[in-house]
Amino acid sequence: MTLAELTERLMASYCCAGGINHVDGKNLPSKRAIADITKDLLRLLFPGFFDEQPIHSAEIESVTAALLANVCVRLENEISKSLEYAPPAGLEDADLPARARELTRKFLSNLPQVRELLRTDTEAAFNGDPAASSKDEVIVAYPFIEAIAVQRLAHELYLDSVPLIPRVMTEWAHSRTGMDLHAGARIGTHFFVDHCTGTVVGETAIIGNHVKMYQGVGLVAKSLAAGQALRGQKRHPTIEDRVTIYAGATIIGGDTVVGAGSTIGAGVALTSSVPANSLVVLEIANVKVMAKKSRDEYIPDYQI
Repeated sequence: MTLAELTERLMASYCCAGGINHVDGKNLPSKRAIADITKDLLRLLFPGFFDEQPIHSAEIESVTAALLANVCVRLENEISKSLEYAPPAGLEDADLPARARELTRKFLSNLPQVRELLRTDTEAAFNGDPAASSKDEVIVAYPFIEAIAVQRLAHELYLDSVPLIPRVMTEWAHSRTGMDLHAGARIGTHFFVDHCTGTVVGETAIIGNHVKMYQGVGLVAKSLAAGQALRGQKRHPTIEDRVTIYAGATIIGGDTVVGAGSTIGAGVALTSSVPANSLVVLEIANVKVMAKKSRDEYIPDYQI
């Protein structure tokens, strides 16, 4: 088949499967540009940790000012495109650039308070993991820190109803860390997910302070069969302060509340609320001692 024939077939596909085209529409925010901006935002949040060259205290102000100015211009451009794609109600096209500038400056002004939250997360990770040798190790080596940093950044944009960009940011972090934290989730201080791989926190989840989770935990909706009719509703659980949730547990539903000070054991599927200071576990495994066997009896025939 020639290239001309392949082109003709693709053009026919564009006509038949138009729902996945974006032609002659508004200019979407660039995924690559947002990823690059997010990397530079991590540099602003953790100076010296995400840089290739060491930063001396004598130059940190000038380095920060230059990076901040650069990020400001690029982020404002991407926010402008997102607002053009989905204009806020009552805002004229001529007002969009000013609104993008306002949102960008507001977002950047919130970086110090995001840093304070991340300081508590780093502290929780270090204090909660005996394998951590230092807080420096936590920041440079733990994928959790990158995931929660991006979520906390994206959450600020989500609160201001910036279209598309918050989700692009958190999915970028998801692809890098294996941890899916929706930008809409409300997460308190001193949050830590050990190992973090496979953890899912849905859009309307609420997580209190000093919550610790392990890999594979899901804070998910009970059912999404109603689809878009559920938009804006509380679909994901609430986890109160000082709760620990062990690996593979799934907490389900917007009405489900895990009371403060509770522990949810590994592998539990919880669909109803539990009061404060509860212990929820699966039945203890039934252990049987087997009679001693020869080596060959342990190995299936196909492996011998």
